[in-house]
Amino acid sequence: MTEPKSLMQIISEEEFLPLLQGPCEQFLNIYFLFKLRINEGKEISRKFYSNLIQEAEHLESFMDEYGARENKKWTFFVECLASVRNLSIAAFFTRHIIDRYPYYNLRESKQNQAKFNEDALNLLKFLNQSVLNLFEELYSTGLLNGLSIKHTQNVQVEFSDIEINKRLPCNVAEDEVKDEEDRIIEVCEKIKHISKLMNDEKIRHIDDTYELKLVVLQKFNEKRARMYKNLVHNIQSDFDTYIKNTKLELIHKELKIIRGYVSMPLHLLEISLWLAHFYERHEDEIRHGENKKRISIMVNKDILLDKIMNFGFVYSHYFINQGNILACEILSCFSRVTRVNVPIPKPLGFHARPATYISIIARQYDDMDLFMIVGDEQFNTKSVMSLLQAGGIIADKGYKTVFFEGDSRAIEDIKILAKYNYCEDCEIPLRLSYLRDFKNSA
Repeated sequence: MTEPKSLMQIISEEEFLPLLQGPCEQFLNIYFLFKLRINEGKEISRKFYSNLIQEAEHLESFMDEYGARENKKWTFFVECLASVRNLSIAAFFTRHIIDRYPYYNLRESKQNQAKFNEDALNLLKFLNQSVLNLFEELYSTGLLNGLSIKHTQNVQVEFSDIEINKRLPCNVAEDEVKDEEDRIIEVCEKIKHISKLMNDEKIRHIDDTYELKLVVLQKFNEKRARMYKNLVHNIQSDFDTYIKNTKLELIHKELKIIRGYVSMPLHLLEISLWLAHFYERHEDEIRHGENKKRISIMVNKDILLDKIMNFGFVYSHYFINQGNILACEILSCFSRVTRVNVPIPKPLGFHARPATYISIIARQYDDMDLFMIVGDEQFNTKSVMSLLQAGGIIADKGYKTVFFEGDSRAIEDIKILAKYNYCEDCEIPLRLSYLRDFKNSA
């Protein structure tokens, strides 16, 4: 009885060489163009980076099909190829930010604009040189492994971007979205939320190389960048679905500006994500091996760490905080003041715990005031002492209910808190989860 033949056939390295020749020549034509443009001091456009990424992915996929990553002769070639792709993605987003930044019309001083543009161009220069270093190592490895690579002198490929200094009239702001104002409030609240998250992380500029290495390895890594990016992307998605091209956006110019304050950190976090991905996957200090060691020599790791933290994370933190300031201004325009009458906490009235919960709710919506009204007096709910004083008056008068007046968002949370008897004898409901965070940290 004959044994069944294996579906996977092993080919020799000599047999693989002519199969690789065509795809490799196509990819390396881009390398020759890239090197030419860098040497001539020309800009590399987004379209160029996009084609470079696409061709790198195509060649990497081809080599994976043949198991080149697990072959001693070709594994370093594939590592270089993957590194070119990763850094080219970061370069694409950097070029995109540089191109789009002037059109966001952000509320930035000329000095801040110039500083950011200088930092972004420095990052792009570093990325271009790193990609060129990797390209040249990949090219040398291909020649060493027996590839016959012809340098095509006149590659007829144009990678210029579409000119974007001329635009059609903006006249599609006619859509009416149900509950537009509520959607605007929701987007602003989400900006405030991520601003608080990033502030709590104490993101800051770090000069010390050893400290940079620690924070990137332990905290501000690919995983953290992806988490922040997804949160910001959800905000942008909500904005584009419910606010963009609506009548309210046309009326309130601040809405177009806040869209820019969302887009900037989104792309900056993309840059940090891909740079951190490269560092974690291709740097020798994390994944040991000869290939990682060789690649780490071609990309300056100290500069890389600086760009991950001090460009990507720090600037994304800055822009989301600026967006938060604008979000508070927008909320003051769209907030609705309402009044509600709710029962007092049973059986002890407004003692320390319910007073603290109310104070946290008031500070959660700190862009607007929230008052407890007892008779003719208003009590500031942001102050626990003020609420305890009001609680004493309520007890003396024998009141069973009390009025709260303020922004409708805070009033809705007060109503939920009162419905659950101020969480005196039950768990904190999901809508008020931020109270649970306080309770757990207390």
